[in-house]
Amino acid sequence: MEANTKREAWNKGKLVGQKPPLKPKDIWAIRIHLQNAHAVRDLAMFNLAIDSKLRGCDLVNLRVRDIAHGNQILARAMVVQRKTQRPVQFELTEPTRVAVAAWIEKAMLKTEHYLFPSRLSDSPHVSTRQYARIVHQWVAAVGLDSTAYGTHTMRRTKATLIYKRTKNLRAVQLLLGHSKLESTVRYLGIEVDDALEISEQTEI
Repeated sequence: MEANTKREAWNKGKLVGQKPPLKPKDIWAIRIHLQNAHAVRDLAMFNLAIDSKLRGCDLVNLRVRDIAHGNQILARAMVVQRKTQRPVQFELTEPTRVAVAAWIEKAMLKTEHYLFPSRLSDSPHVSTRQYARIVHQWVAAVGLDSTAYGTHTMRRTKATLIYKRTKNLRAVQLLLGHSKLESTVRYLGIEVDDALEISEQTEI
């Protein structure tokens, strides 16, 4: 009897496949929105997500000590990825360091604290599910279709921009912490993008 019950596909009505990266104008729109809303935590989280290129599970697990020494926010940090157990380095740009420092001060976080503590008592830090909801709020706030974007959008954004500017796949592989170059090729979807770019430049 149970075998005959039709189960609804988990992805019914949802856009599947890779989530697109944000365009530079979208990044600035979200930053300005968060600044105007005085959303100190979200601005720090957004900037750090873009710079770090970390998976959601690694971003929410960051502690203050991972990105700061005393009162000094590091220009470069390194974390061990939970999925692969491989270390990955990332840079923190000046706007990100300023935003993160403002959040640490406002939340009165100590070195051993999680950088983004949860407001729920049963969770020590923001969950990946919560983070996904926050990302949807960011993109919806600037008029983008929130169903088209997700946490991997944040991971892919800077990596895609770096690739487009440099065409240096190896550099992007290192920044994303991929063990295989093929994974980076697939992740960026560059073969399709590059083919379309060539096609657009070819007039008939």
